[in-house]
Amino acid sequence: MFQSLSTRLQDVFKTLRGEGRLTEENVEAALREIRLALLEADVNFKVVKAFVDRVRDRAMGQDVLRSLSPSQQVVKIVRDEMVALFGDAEGGLRPTTKRPRVILLLGLQGSGKTTTAGKLGKWLAKQGKHPLLVSTDVRRPAAIQQLNVLGEQASLRVHDPAGQLDPVARAKGALAEAANLGFDVVIVDTAGRLHIDDELMTELVAIKDVTEPSDLLFVADAMTGQDAIKSAGEFNARVGVTGVVLTKLDGDARGGAALSVVSVVGVPIAFVGTGERLEDLEPFHPERVVSRVLGMGDVLSLIEKAEAAIDQDDAVRLEEKLRSNEFTLEDFRDQLKTIKKMGPLEQIMGMLPGMGGMKMPDVDPKQMERVEAIIGSMTPDERRRQHILNGSRRKRIAKGSGTSVEDVNRLLKQFVQMQKMLKSLGGMAGLAGGGKSARRRATQMLRNRG
Repeated sequence: MFQSLSTRLQDVFKTLRGEGRLTEENVEAALREIRLALLEADVNFKVVKAFVDRVRDRAMGQDVLRSLSPSQQVVKIVRDEMVALFGDAEGGLRPTTKRPRVILLLGLQGSGKTTTAGKLGKWLAKQGKHPLLVSTDVRRPAAIQQLNVLGEQASLRVHDPAGQLDPVARAKGALAEAANLGFDVVIVDTAGRLHIDDELMTELVAIKDVTEPSDLLFVADAMTGQDAIKSAGEFNARVGVTGVVLTKLDGDARGGAALSVVSVVGVPIAFVGTGERLEDLEPFHPERVVSRVLGMGDVLSLIEKAEAAIDQDDAVRLEEKLRSNEFTLEDFRDQLKTIKKMGPLEQIMGMLPGMGGMKMPDVDPKQMERVEAIIGSMTPDERRRQHILNGSRRKRIAKGSGTSVEDVNRLLKQFVQMQKMLKSLGGMAGLAGGGKSARRRATQMLRNRG
């Protein structure tokens, strides 16, 4: 997501940096390109007009035109105004003292509500909460079963009374079960339709009245663009919405929904879905998203992903190995497993400053399995000292792993490249093992950008 918009904006900034000094003419030319890029990204046209006007007012000031680094000043202005599009609210859930906390998931059919219920439950469990899930979608045959499957995968309890097909009664029963068994959050997955109708709204209002939710989250498919924004506005007018969850941000959506929703609907983005796994839901951080769009990276999110994927003791050991240049093929295999836990490689690369515009090749999961098989066919001594792998040894390894000698040679070449990369970067372990100091450095970088 945002890739096309990110590329267009970065091209505009490169043009500005090539100018010896900024004039009103080249600022206007840049603003025209920015306007076109936003419109092509499916950002609401009223939002685009207001955005460009604000950037123009600030960029045309004499302090900017006469400054020592005018192009950087313009980049900073664009960044600040893009962050402002998302409002002041931080992502996640609003504070509440109500127990159990009730979260009502709203949205049209196919937007990803049921999957989001499972993801949100898993996220809350990681925060030390005890969520209970319940589906009130009695019309879609597979909805209740799907939530039960997701609950089992995420090790979460699902309220599913046999034979109960009244949506309001199911929601009310979940609240009673939560109170009796000590669950502090109830996530209610509601029904959706292909379009908004009175029957759906009446049902949602009835569930809302009986559950008194703290959060009404509208789940929107980012791939649907401005249609998602229009639907969110109608739900907000008729039922009330406290926040938006944008799903499928890992797809090729143009980004307009994310950049328009706060201005058009008037409610903040609470969470974003970034993949198909249950772990792929995260609170929305405007500054981080904008930094990635503008090619500045997202080091804080990268640190968080590394901390979640890498064991602290393993990180310390890996860092020591890197410093003493003892990184082995066995460590290489372990790091590939860790990177798989962190998410798609293209996502990870997009978080590194200056790398967001790079097009990464798709990584075939079967290729990763072949790598593990090849390393598993080596002796412990061969894994520690890859330079002893002569032709006959490589043939034996290829035969044992069901691969070819070319596959083995390719792996060894990749290993050498990774050795060099980790040595220059200090290793992914430095991010995870850096703890609070790494976060402080990344936060300071974020604040000083522009």
